[in-house]
Amino acid sequence: MATKESQKPQACLIGLDGVPFGLIKTLAADGVMPAMQRLIERGHLASMKASLPEISSVSWTSFMTGENPGRHGIFGFTDLREHSYQIRFPNFLDVKVPTIWDKLGARGLKSIVINQPSTYPARKFEGALVSGFVAIELARAVYPLSHLAALERMHYEIDLDTQRARSDHSYLWQALDSTLESGRRALAYFWPQDWDFFEIVVTGTDRLHHYLWDALQPSHPDHLRFLEYYRKVDGVIEQIANDYERSTGGIHGLYLLSDHGFTGILQEVRLNTWLEQSGYLRFDGAQRHLRDLGPGARAFALDPNRIYLNTKGRFPRGTVEKGDKKFLKDEIAAALKQLEYCGQKVVREVFDTEEIYAGPQAPNGPDLIVLANRGFDLKGSLDSLEVFGRSDLQGMHTWDDAFFWSAGEPMPELKISDIAGLILRGFE
Repeated sequence: MATKESQKPQACLIGLDGVPFGLIKTLAADGVMPAMQRLIERGHLASMKASLPEISSVSWTSFMTGENPGRHGIFGFTDLREHSYQIRFPNFLDVKVPTIWDKLGARGLKSIVINQPSTYPARKFEGALVSGFVAIELARAVYPLSHLAALERMHYEIDLDTQRARSDHSYLWQALDSTLESGRRALAYFWPQDWDFFEIVVTGTDRLHHYLWDALQPSHPDHLRFLEYYRKVDGVIEQIANDYERSTGGIHGLYLLSDHGFTGILQEVRLNTWLEQSGYLRFDGAQRHLRDLGPGARAFALDPNRIYLNTKGRFPRGTVEKGDKKFLKDEIAAALKQLEYCGQKVVREVFDTEEIYAGPQAPNGPDLIVLANRGFDLKGSLDSLEVFGRSDLQGMHTWDDAFFWSAGEPMPELKISDIAGLILRGFE
């Protein structure tokens, strides 16, 4: 690796998608992640709140912009076309505010960013970008294109096949190793180049947790493989931390974080089915699509936990008067807080987005965000008449147990949108 000028401020960030604070703290203390433990002893590990909703597209965008969805405009992996019930898929070009890398570029500083989720298609900025999921084709995931040939030669892999990995766990283990090694090859290629800010994200951790969270338990037949994967992730952390310290003379400016936490699933909860059974959602005929909303439909949900009021003027068949929105939001929230499964409360909190989002994009977002108690995985699907059920997923996202590590002073009450400002201040 090339040696860089120690006088020049630099920063490096390692992202571990979906790794909860408690898990990384335990694995470090137990010796599974010795490099992480050494960093914890030299710096500060803290729990951190993710975005609302607590999903990667929103949380990573909040990280890279330092803003809430009311300003950056990303509310989920899916969204609604204006004045329509038609689903669209927002991408990096829909982000309404500058990113960390844009702000550094305006100062003449270069960033290299590898596997950052929600940056597809890659667009121009000062440095180099390799988009992470959801990236469809490598040629549109790379900026500048001069790096494409090198990535193709090294057989760079953006992500594993998530649909196959859900049920084929033999493939999952192979693909977790393959994509991690692919990231190492990209790291070896980009690290010696000229940069001021370097970032790489590991997404295999999120995949492992979704499809084999149960392997965290010592009694599970794949438990040792779970731990071994984390040892390999720790090896990546050790490599980067050591190279960064050699380059800069210390660990100031090195950061690690996750975009949300994780826990096991007790039950999946279909919000649209609950809305329908509670009288808030109706369909016109036998079809169950948003385009088939029937007379009297007052609310519907989008994945994973976003509730939209069917407001007049906003939606083609809106039924809710603007003046009635506050009463209806309060009513739905109160009813959801009473929802139980086998005597357990399903819902922890219901957030009115007028109170948690601020900015010009806020009116385009949902009206309510439903935060579940751990174990209840909220869904916006329309494919079942049952409120509760299970799929082959084993793990679900959580909101308030993402993690953040830095060598700097501890920060209380951290939110993921705080991190961009912290990084930028390091260059002042």
